[in-house]
Amino acid sequence: MIISISHLSVGYSPSLPVISDINIEVKSGQLTCLIGENGIGKSTLLKTLAGFLPKMGGDLLLDNRDIHSFSQRELARQVSIVLTQKPDVQNLTTEEIIGLGRSPYTGFFGRLRADDRAVVDDAITAVGIEKLRGRMIQTLSDGERQKVMIAKALAQQTPVILLDEPTAFLDFPSKAETFQSLRRMAHERDKLILLSTHDLELAVRFADCLLEVKDNALQTVSAADVKAEMRAILDR
Repeated sequence: MIISISHLSVGYSPSLPVISDINIEVKSGQLTCLIGENGIGKSTLLKTLAGFLPKMGGDLLLDNRDIHSFSQRELARQVSIVLTQKPDVQNLTTEEIIGLGRSPYTGFFGRLRADDRAVVDDAITAVGIEKLRGRMIQTLSDGERQKVMIAKALAQQTPVILLDEPTAFLDFPSKAETFQSLRRMAHERDKLILLSTHDLELAVRFADCLLEVKDNALQTVSAADVKAEMRAILDR
């Protein structure tokens, strides 16, 4: 899977894009981290890549096919997304929430077959949340809930997984564990994983590719560039 972006502009108004003239390729088998200040457009870009927001201009292709040529069901089999907002559901177990990731493949009533349950089991194991399997979603901590949503995205079996600040509610050891797990998924399962983050140290350590939003533009940066920015911030 390759996401090819050419002269893409994203935002909420064509006359005032948040990020303009984006020209990049993001490939499967890599963990790509999207960095930049708060409110600079990272979430807007991710929502556009997921098809939640229309592009303001330019081209956005998934494996050489325009994203807006996919039906909603087709796109749900290509792209999954984990947002920072808490899921507006209660009285479902962790396992049931993760099972919702199978909805693009199940029938009208959403009944899980044996192979669907095997995928759910695999996602639970991959994220390391076996102990949470029977817990009700409303009883989980913010960090536990975020891990459940990552497992749900994995159970969706999409080649592309987008994550908006997936480590926002985690302590540092859990953040490092999550980055390590996502990189392993990208490498071992040939996933295209793109996440936004403010954890620059972990992004530098674990990312295969770093993208920075700055001055309404998106550019590829090196680990050395990011480290230099971090030192400059500390020296202020």
